[in-house]
Amino acid sequence: MTVLPKRAMVLAAGLGTRMRPITDHTPKPLISVGGKTMLDRVLDHLLAAGVKDVVVNVHHHPGKIRSHLAQRRGGPSTTISDETERLLETGGGVRNALPLLGPNPFFVANADIIWLEAARPALERLGRHWRPDRMDALLLVKRTADAWGYDGLGDFFMDGTGVLRRRGEGEVAPYIYAGVMILKPDAMIGTPDGPFSLNVVFDRLLAGNRLYGVAHDGPWFHVGTPDSIVPTERRIKALLSGVDDPLADLSGPGLP
Repeated sequence: MTVLPKRAMVLAAGLGTRMRPITDHTPKPLISVGGKTMLDRVLDHLLAAGVKDVVVNVHHHPGKIRSHLAQRRGGPSTTISDETERLLETGGGVRNALPLLGPNPFFVANADIIWLEAARPALERLGRHWRPDRMDALLLVKRTADAWGYDGLGDFFMDGTGVLRRRGEGEVAPYIYAGVMILKPDAMIGTPDGPFSLNVVFDRLLAGNRLYGVAHDGPWFHVGTPDSIVPTERRIKALLSGVDDPLADLSGPGLP
């Protein structure tokens, strides 16, 4: 029986510099794509997975995120982890929120990604593959070639058991981190004070073969610049309607 985490951390404190000038006045998680903010899309996925309590960290335009969450209806319950005075980056943000997240494994999700479900929802897939006896973190990954809007060299290689290996110098990796994972609180033990990236945690877990992945088999979108919003909306509409829109492919994968 799959038991999914009931708590989650949503990382919503980033500056969204590549999304300027929109992010000069709107935090990136509150940018609407296809009629719904990216933050609401993530929260809706968590709600559908049975998550009851979500911690959301804030730094850039924190009042707007607070106000948006206060007006949201239907759950999940949200608590703010305030980084207004100092942006702690992804790893520092999670570490700072640990007292609010409790002792059990929890979801961590970026607030500025979009994914659509396949036959089995992505968070349920993570739960079905979660093995706490041999994993400290289980990442949702996406095939680099199918990651809409992504034009990098990838992040990881993954073997048949889900064990991940970081891309080395000069390599092109077949998978990217899709911005969602299950994480044990103990994985943060010994991490530095202040700002640091979750890559610090990933590298430690990789060294001990405690970092695993499971591939998302539905559509996934990286919306990185203002120019990428409309093509992404067109593509999402085409996928949801089941109508093949050739214009939806003009700018992706690999949006400008």
